[in-house]
Amino acid sequence: MSIFGKIFSKIFPSANAAEVQAAPAPAPTASAPAAPAPPPSIPLGDVPAILDAMPGAAGLNWRTSIVDLLKLLGLDSSLAARKELAGEILYSNGEPGSAEWNIGLHKQVMTRIAANGGTLPAELRD
Repeated sequence: MSIFGKIFSKIFPSANAAEVQAAPAPAPTASAPAAPAPPPSIPLGDVPAILDAMPGAAGLNWRTSIVDLLKLLGLDSSLAARKELAGEILYSNGEPGSAEWNIGLHKQVMTRIAANGGTLPAELRD
């Protein structure tokens, strides 16, 4: 399972992580047929409320830190894991491991969670 799929299944254990879209489908080229549109997302729940209720959430800054988000979910937060996650969601802004890159990666993860049915306030997606 992809890292993004693991993130999603930790937040929404009853969701089918195999159906989660880590990144938008690439645009079709002249030689490649268009991919079918993904199914519409199904509202799954209020992500901040779910994460705030997890054990250890009070001591972590999961709302802005990708490292803390991964730690809260019990996932590998190493730079190698974050680079793999960035590759899955097609995120490449900034120098990997820098504050700018980590903040941007966090926002992209939150945006992808919202695109797959999670309810998030705008400040966590944009």
